[in-house]
Amino acid sequence: MSLLVLVPLPAAGEIAGTNGGTSTHTTLPEAVQQGTLVFGQTAPGSKVTLHGKALRVAPDGRFVFGIGRDESRDARIDVQRPDGRHERVDVAVKKRDWPVERVSGVPPATIDPPPEIAARIAREQAAVAAQRNRDDARSDVFQGFIWPLEGRISGRFGRQRVYNGKPGSPHSGTDIAAPQGTPIRAPAAGVVVFAEPDLYLTGGTVLIDHGHGVGSNFLHLSRLDVEPGQHVERGQSIGQVGATGRATGPHLHWGLTWFSTRLDPQLLELPER
Repeated sequence: MSLLVLVPLPAAGEIAGTNGGTSTHTTLPEAVQQGTLVFGQTAPGSKVTLHGKALRVAPDGRFVFGIGRDESRDARIDVQRPDGRHERVDVAVKKRDWPVERVSGVPPATIDPPPEIAARIAREQAAVAAQRNRDDARSDVFQGFIWPLEGRISGRFGRQRVYNGKPGSPHSGTDIAAPQGTPIRAPAAGVVVFAEPDLYLTGGTVLIDHGHGVGSNFLHLSRLDVEPGQHVERGQSIGQVGATGRATGPHLHWGLTWFSTRLDPQLLELPER
């Protein structure tokens, strides 16, 4: 991925690119695809905004933000540095084609649930959504990601889903097919903020917050090995693959979010499986 390096004009007596040994350049990708988690670096102590929304900046100047599936605007980043100078850049957003994915054999009650089940689904989804408002200062997100398990990719992010012939919402993560009981690893360090074994649509469900508004969710688990409030390290077991909730066979749904914005885990810089 090519990077855009913003080099501000040096102030009197200052060498551009240094500030007591710390880089003052702001680096960002020149272009990203829809669904990307974007990492940036700037001078420590800077204030950074995305379309006017303030972003959390780590003490070493790193920051992160997400580009949604349907985002059509370029990402406008403004940086206000500690020395008062201002930088602005638009990161180009590349549009993607979203194929239609048809899923058959889904339990009918999960497609058209009766009123009492619909109310349960709404409560459960609200409880999950509430955890995506966190903006922890922890920097686990910057320590790198790995695949949570090995397996065939059976469902891709962003594809328009049709369940039993009825249009549904776009797929919000990556599905990895694997045998029932396959161990699932935390793809990055973080804090478990949600762990429930029996949600109606998603079955066994775990959410891990990686800091700076970034989280991972893991759905359809047959067993949970973690509990809320627990800190997990990258590679640590968090549960096992299952087919609970709305699932036609054993697999892991791995979702990635930046607050409420759903992102594509396959666009992360992941090691070869």
